Amino acid sequence: MISLISQAFSRISSLLNELQVKRFVAVVLVGFLVLTTNANIERGNSKAVTRELDRVVHQDKADRPKTTGEWNREARQTEDEPGKRAQRIAKESAEAVKQWGSIYPDTVKRSADDNASR
Repeated sequence: MISLISQAFSRISSLLNELQVKRFVAVVLVGFLVLTTNANIERGNSKAVTRELDRVVHQDKADRPKTTGEWNREARQTEDEPGKRAQRIAKESAEAVKQWGSIYPDTVKRSADDNASR
C-alpha cells in the first residue's frame, strides 16, 4: 500500500515538474518573440502599420464598432441607460449577423468550387 502511494506521488511530482518546464520554455519563447518583433518595428513605421490596420478594420461600411476602443467608448456613452445599451447591442448584433449572412454563401460557393476542381 505504501509502495502504491509512493509511486502515485512520484508520478504526480514528475508530471508537475514536466509542466513547469514546459511553462518556462513557453514563457521564454513568447518573450523572445515579443522582444525580437518589437525591435524590428521602427518608430515611424509603427504609425504606418497602425494606419494600415485601421484601414483594413474599417473597410466595410458597417455602422457598428470594430475595435475594443470603439466598443468601450460606446459602452461609456450608454453606461447609465441600460435600455438604450440593450437596444444598441441588439441592433449591432443584427447587423453583424446580416453581414455574416451575406458573406457566408459566397464563401461556401468558393469552397465548393475549389473542392470540385480538385
